[in-house]
Amino acid sequence: MRVQAEPCTRCQRSPEPPESASEYSYLLGLYLGDGCVSAHPRTGYYLRVACADAWPGLVDACEAAMCAVNPTRSAYRVQAQGCVSVVSYSQHWPCLFPQHGPGKKHERLIALDAWQQQIVDEHPWEFIRGLIHSDGCRITNWATRVVGGERKRYEYPRYFFTNTSADIIRLFTDVLDRVGVEWKSARHSRKAVNVSIARKASVALMDRHIGPKY
Repeated sequence: MRVQAEPCTRCQRSPEPPESASEYSYLLGLYLGDGCVSAHPRTGYYLRVACADAWPGLVDACEAAMCAVNPTRSAYRVQAQGCVSVVSYSQHWPCLFPQHGPGKKHERLIALDAWQQQIVDEHPWEFIRGLIHSDGCRITNWATRVVGGERKRYEYPRYFFTNTSADIIRLFTDVLDRVGVEWKSARHSRKAVNVSIARKASVALMDRHIGPKY
């Protein structure tokens, strides 16, 4: 593997945020949900984000964000059964994702550095979109109600986000609070926490900025 010489905004003498702040906010959400950083046997690191084959638009968006954020401006895809791993190599992924560390994310502290928090504050919807695209979904629920002696079926959309890390759940719900989206904790399963967004106004706000996967 050839070592890339492109400069990194984070490890230069005066560290700065990545140039593509909105793409970074989106990629940060993807990384926290379905991404990992792993060391190359010789030098450098790989960033991998797993994306389901069912959402080709998500795969395209993930690859575009990686290319925008990576100092090498490159990424590629690795096909597996039912999913695509979008992969990008750089010496600087630990600079850009200081949450990288040994073990699973839910078994260690996940907190944003001040410069990351500033990006999320400036681009909250991109961060939410990345988290929803990784560990979330937009679904249609239904319920029945008796009206005039007749049972009728009603359908309504809602969003879910599921993660096993309490820290990542907190990051998600904190940014929802900041943009005015109402949420509540739903049922827990396998130690994971489900966050539900079901109120009509909040779903409409999510639809305006996020929408279903595609």
